[in-house]
Amino acid sequence: MTQDAAAAGRTGRKVVAAYFLSLDGVAEAADQFITGWDDELDARGAELIASQDTVILGRRTYDEWVGFWPGSDIEPFASFVNAAPKFVATSTPLAGEWANSRVIEGDLVDFVTRLKAQPGGDIGIHGSISVTQTLLAAGLVDELQFVIAPTIAPAAGKRRLLDNLPPIQLEAISGTTSPTGYLLVTYRVLH
Repeated sequence: MTQDAAAAGRTGRKVVAAYFLSLDGVAEAADQFITGWDDELDARGAELIASQDTVILGRRTYDEWVGFWPGSDIEPFASFVNAAPKFVATSTPLAGEWANSRVIEGDLVDFVTRLKAQPGGDIGIHGSISVTQTLLAAGLVDELQFVIAPTIAPAAGKRRLLDNLPPIQLEAISGTTSPTGYLLVTYRVLH
C-alpha cells in the first residue's frame, strides 16, 4: 500500500512533531549541538516529509525560516517546505513573503482540531517549541520523531521541548542509532 493510500484509509490526519534534541532535551539552537551528519539522517528526514503535506509553524520559527528556506538548496526539505501550505500561529501579520503561508485565524487548538478532520497527509510541526507544547498538552500531537544528539547542550537560556507539560504516555514505535551516533527515535502519543 502506498503512503497516499494509507493516508486515505485513515480516519483523520496525524500531527507529527519532529525535532533535533540534545541528550538533555534542549530543542533550541540545534545548530549548536548537531555537529555531524550522515546518510541515515538524510533518509529519515526524507521519509518524515514524504508523508506530510502541511506544516504548522510558530511565529519565531516563521521569522527565522522565511529568510532562509525560500532561497535554500538543501534538499529535499527546501522543496517540501517551500511548496507545502504553512499555517503560522501568531496574532500579528506576517513579515516577509513566503509562498503558501498564512496566519492561523483564531485559537491554535481549535484550528488544528479542524485541520486534522480534513482529508490529507500528515501535518508536520518543525522547530516550533511553543506550538508543539500547546498541542501536546491539548492531546493533538500523534507522533514525536526525535534525532537525539550525543551531546549535553549548554542549556542556560535555551528551551527544552518537554518542559512544563502534563504527564503524557508514549509508546516507542522505532529506534536506531545512526553511523555518526545520533539516536533516531519515534514515539506514538497515547491519547
